[in-house]
Amino acid sequence: MFKENRCVYGYRRIHAVLRNQGLTCSEKVVRRIMGEEQLVVPGRKKRKYSSYLGEISPAVPNVLERDFHAEQPNQKWVTDLCEFQIPAGKVYLSPLVDCFDGMAVSWTIGTSPNAELVNTMLDGGIACLRPEEHPIVHTDRGCHYRWPGFFYRNMMV
Repeated sequence: MFKENRCVYGYRRIHAVLRNQGLTCSEKVVRRIMGEEQLVVPGRKKRKYSSYLGEISPAVPNVLERDFHAEQPNQKWVTDLCEFQIPAGKVYLSPLVDCFDGMAVSWTIGTSPNAELVNTMLDGGIACLRPEEHPIVHTDRGCHYRWPGFFYRNMMV
């Protein structure tokens, strides 16, 4: 029956045809026999959905190499986005932390993890610097930190 139907009938259809012909057996028996006889329906595998469209920009080098110790203030800064769930919905925090003492140099809170949130945080940190200070800003190199506007602001630091 499998070969008569161009090898496209699976165990459920074979079981239904057998039942319509008056033969009584369970689906498990049909499935076991088809497995023993290696009667497999060739099928296409569904491709998983992926929203990944490629890199926004080339990844910047990891200058700190996990050395987060700083000898003086405003030498090394680290940042990342944090998501919090509150009764009103999700809130995103973008802190800029100094590796010298672990204190927040600047931070912003918003309802969307967008570039404006990150840029406002970095602008606040830049405003606290003296002219001779140029800290290294370390991020997880995610999409919020890889667009040209962030690179430009980071070059000003």
